[in-house]
Amino acid sequence: MQTLKVLLEANQHWAAARVAEDPEFFSRLANQQSPEYLWIGCSDSRVPANQITGLDPGEVFVHRNVANVVVETDFNLLSVLQFAVDVLKVKHVIVCGHYGCGGVKAALENQRHGIIDNWLRHIRNIARRSEDELSAMSHAQAVDRLCELNVIANAENVARTTVVEDAWERGQDLAIHSWIYRLDTGIISPLAHSVRGPQ
Repeated sequence: MQTLKVLLEANQHWAAARVAEDPEFFSRLANQQSPEYLWIGCSDSRVPANQITGLDPGEVFVHRNVANVVVETDFNLLSVLQFAVDVLKVKHVIVCGHYGCGGVKAALENQRHGIIDNWLRHIRNIARRSEDELSAMSHAQAVDRLCELNVIANAENVARTTVVEDAWERGQDLAIHSWIYRLDTGIISPLAHSVRGPQ
């Protein structure tokens, strides 16, 4: 319980500091949510969307899961995507992975990890399709390359959802981006050209 008390105290200090900087911050935040960005990222605690992009609360709508996977059967993700695109009218969907991703590493291993194996199957399929490229690399290089391939594939999956296809058909301004974050430098890099319409 003592650990939770520390978190609650830290929250109070953070809130007080925000009000000292900007007395209207929380009243503005409470009255509207109008982010331009939807972030689909990994659940890894070292990759917090707001902090690494320098955005304040309310400026990015966030969905996180293990290894930033986008599949048509994930109704949680699809619901977030639909709300972001149809209601919030975001202009950018960013799929951001990170090098050294534990989910991607696990997908490359030939051993059971439990229920997560069902989720990682999508990444294993990407690895199978890229087997020639990945097998020519060291294990660490292969993990990093699969992290990149996973981001690109999942950004393509976003672009093929009915939510995004319908938005483009309506003429909505919406771009899909493939980014990757390097934990040891804190730097984000784009991996592919942004997608701004049906492929």
